[in-house]
Amino acid sequence: MSTHSYITRAGYEKLEKELQRLMSVERPAVIKSLAHARSYGDLAENAEYAAAKERQLQVESKINAISQRLASSIIIDESMIPSDKAYLGATVRLKDKKTGEEITYRLVSTVEADFNENKISTESPVGRALLGKMAGEAVEITVPAGKLSYEILSISRG
Repeated sequence: MSTHSYITRAGYEKLEKELQRLMSVERPAVIKSLAHARSYGDLAENAEYAAAKERQLQVESKINAISQRLASSIIIDESMIPSDKAYLGATVRLKDKKTGEEITYRLVSTVEADFNENKISTESPVGRALLGKMAGEAVEITVPAGKLSYEILSISRG
């Protein structure tokens, strides 16, 4: 049973690009490695062949997962989302109520999440807590490290 998930256009395009790379670069390289390893003869004791088969399994698994994700994704139209609320695609500026430190996050799909770029998934604890909130609201978030308390300073798109 497949469920649909929302994704930004950028996230969808990132998945398409990765799928294309896997199918046009990785898959042919693995096939070539398998053919080369087969040329050594006895496959039962051929470590190179076993490694190539393992790599093939990994590549095919990734291709399958990305294909399924693309098939079940719904690209959001960010222009249809209220610009004053935190939803997928929003950039949210927060102030830590304890330290006064400010941080800015962009709410993205799981595929696009990259903590180093301050892109957090709407499925993460922080992302879920921010969904639907407006500037001026306070949020308390329980995370594995404890409780976080933020004030939402601003919300923007793009």
